[in-house]
Amino acid sequence: MGLQNCRNGYVLATQIEFATTFRARLKGLLGRPSLPPGNALVLHPCSSIHTFFMRFAIDVLFLNGDFEVVAVLESLPSYRASKIYRHSRVVVELPAGVVQETDTKAGDKLNFNL
Repeated sequence: MGLQNCRNGYVLATQIEFATTFRARLKGLLGRPSLPPGNALVLHPCSSIHTFFMRFAIDVLFLNGDFEVVAVLESLPSYRASKIYRHSRVVVELPAGVVQETDTKAGDKLNFNL
């Protein structure tokens, strides 16, 4: 399964891990040395995130229930917290730089099937 931007056809990730339990969402990317290129962590349900105790920056996409991007955070460094995005139901965490490389922006719709 992969993640694609419907507006421009760019592939954001080809390897997706889902965190759908409280424990999995709480752990997120903690303890990992990096998020390899082509990988993504999808948290559901989720409307805010933090990067406390992480070792690397990430790009973050907040999606509504229709998988439309409602907010974008690029290269969010360690030890930061996002605000709560009320309309967000899903969060996608990507390696830093993917958002810029794929020209992904608020309003884009994403597809989880390739």
